[in-house]
Amino acid sequence: MFAKLENLERKFEDLERDLADPAVFDDQERYRKLTKARADLFDIVQAFREHQRLTRELAENKEMLADADPGIKEMAKAEVAAIAERLPEIEQRLRVLLLPKDPMDEKNIILEIRAGTGGEEAALFAGDLFRMYSRFAERKGWRLEIMDAHEMGGHGFKEVVANISGDRVYSQLKYESGTHRVQRVPETESQGRIHTSAVTVAILPEVEEVDVQIDPGDLRVDTYRASGAGGQHVNKTDSAIRITHIPTGVVVACQEEKSQHKNRAKAMKMLRSKLYDAMASERKAEEDESRRAQVGTGDRSGRIRTYNFPQGRVSDHRINLTLYSLDRFMEGEIDEMLSALVSHHQAEALKQQAESA
Repeated sequence: MFAKLENLERKFEDLERDLADPAVFDDQERYRKLTKARADLFDIVQAFREHQRLTRELAENKEMLADADPGIKEMAKAEVAAIAERLPEIEQRLRVLLLPKDPMDEKNIILEIRAGTGGEEAALFAGDLFRMYSRFAERKGWRLEIMDAHEMGGHGFKEVVANISGDRVYSQLKYESGTHRVQRVPETESQGRIHTSAVTVAILPEVEEVDVQIDPGDLRVDTYRASGAGGQHVNKTDSAIRITHIPTGVVVACQEEKSQHKNRAKAMKMLRSKLYDAMASERKAEEDESRRAQVGTGDRSGRIRTYNFPQGRVSDHRINLTLYSLDRFMEGEIDEMLSALVSHHQAEALKQQAESA
């Protein structure tokens, strides 16, 4: 591990030398690539240098344990204990930083939320989840744009699709894919009985044309009139677009823009993300890995999380974590849960790495 870290440090120093050359500013593309490469290495190099500093200090203080002065000896003993406690933390952080990077982590995402089991209550909860992710995106300074939406009776969504763009969106939300179950008493329930409903969430990385090649001959494009809330253009022009990828049967639609051209561009963006996700899933299956982005069928099985309103708790079943702060959670304060999921998957990756070593 440390030989690899030394190589990365040398690479980092080379990048800093290149960036210090005034001539690099004449080539903005090269400057951008060098800057990104340096940023990618910054955290791991800083952690490695901290580890090196602590290792040197540990050796120095161990030598001081033999000092004749009792005061110096006691001080060195305390330093040795403090450094010995800190070093394993740094080493663990270095192992995590050395894990292979997910190439999609820096991507924007396509967020899909669909009501499953539970009828109107599921649609209401789909709306609640969309609001939760919207609030979270707003707090992060991200941009959220609805691409397609189908309201159910004016209350909640049968389905809603949105594009979220910002800094490393996929890396923070990729573990949200799956079936989300809600337990609460509907407003229409006169007997006060708790109902259980399910909603599926899919987090798809937004990919570029270079990531997925689509043959135009494999597409069937249909136009239709937009429906629902959407402004004066609704039901007056055939601006909505539905695209079917014939070989796979994948269907996407967009009706949020007045322009048919813009709706088509957004629909193609959605299609690329869906096809990329399908290809990634197939590759993982071939490697006998479970598909983390599996959405499920929308029934009560295969759930990843339960939102229990009577008890004010939200539980993630994959990591056995329960938070008793459901009100804040539904307002978009989901950072603690997301961080715990990332830490869990990092620990699993480290475990697999150790077993295969």
